[in-house]
Amino acid sequence: MCLGIPMTIIEGDEISALCERGDEKRRVSLLLIGSQPVGTKVLVHIDSAIRTLDEDEAAQLDRALDGLAAALRGEDFEHAFADLIERGPQLPDHLR
Repeated sequence: MCLGIPMTIIEGDEISALCERGDEKRRVSLLLIGSQPVGTKVLVHIDSAIRTLDEDEAAQLDRALDGLAAALRGEDFEHAFADLIERGPQLPDHLR
């Protein structure tokens, strides 16, 4: 399984940026999305930013990843997926 990680740009140029999530810092390529200002949330996959994220989407992804980590440690994780618990699966419009 491949995961994209939400990260925040803390410095950068037209080609790459130093990004962080929690205690982790990583230099990522910006070649797929172009130069972005400091503070931009990006989705990082294999050390490349693949798209920008708004604050809500970045927070939702952070909660899901934190929930997954809690589940792997055997801890309570349902709170991280509260937006999914009360609804059934939904097909995208193009599949309805």
